[in-house]
Amino acid sequence: MHLYKTTSAHLLHYNDKYYTLESPWDTLINQSNLYTYLIGQTKTLAPTNPAAAATAIQNQLLPPIGTQEVWAAGVTYLRSRDARMEESEDSGAADCYQRVYDAERPELFFKSLPHRVGGHNQTVNIRKDSSWNVPEPELALYINSAGAIQAYTIGNDMSSRSIEGENPLYLPQAKVYERSAALGPCLYIPETPIGADTTISMKITRGAVLQYEGATTIGRMKRTLPELATWLYRAFDFTTGCFLMTGTCLVPPNEFTLQAGDIIDMAIDGIGAMRNTVTEIG
Repeated sequence: MHLYKTTSAHLLHYNDKYYTLESPWDTLINQSNLYTYLIGQTKTLAPTNPAAAATAIQNQLLPPIGTQEVWAAGVTYLRSRDARMEESEDSGAADCYQRVYDAERPELFFKSLPHRVGGHNQTVNIRKDSSWNVPEPELALYINSAGAIQAYTIGNDMSSRSIEGENPLYLPQAKVYERSAALGPCLYIPETPIGADTTISMKITRGAVLQYEGATTIGRMKRTLPELATWLYRAFDFTTGCFLMTGTCLVPPNEFTLQAGDIIDMAIDGIGAMRNTVTEIG
């Protein structure tokens, strides 16, 4: 099932029917068992007019986030480790990425407050003071306040690789700024955990010209999703839950950098697709 947040309503799509849910977003998603709760809602609510629901999703869609913070995990795929080592070679910090890839403790970092998060068909930013900027398509988890993974969405972790490569201590500036993250188009709530064969794909176009295209599966991730969630919740309380981006294996070639006006299309099996347009900030 898919849960959409729009300016007019929260819409649940299940078995080809739409249902309008009235609870506040944070209360709605922060259930002890979100799937079971939503199934119960479909048994008590009358279906919503499908044309009106589809129009709202098309024209009024918001990122599927309320008051939650967004966090991210780094170097969870081998390709990501390699990319970080390449960008940090001149700074002499390449070895730290190999160490964190092999370590028991994962790299976890704060990514965004909710008001800075973009959504489907919204903009994401690149920094003017960075010469090398890329998007990173990631499976994002919604974890409830009890630390249980309840839903999934697409995450766009925008990264200023030239800044991070200059010095790993610059990671917050490379990763955290206005519209450096996007989530969407919805929350995907399956009955069982998402499978390792789930495919993530990304295309980047400039004008009508394809600049990059790639795909991978989450099964190539070294760490498990519950492992990442458990580490994040070891020393934090998230009263309305939290979003956690889980890393990427799709890295454009080193000679590529985003430009204002580029279109980023990301898709994940089961969840759907998210499109962002690049703008420049700073």
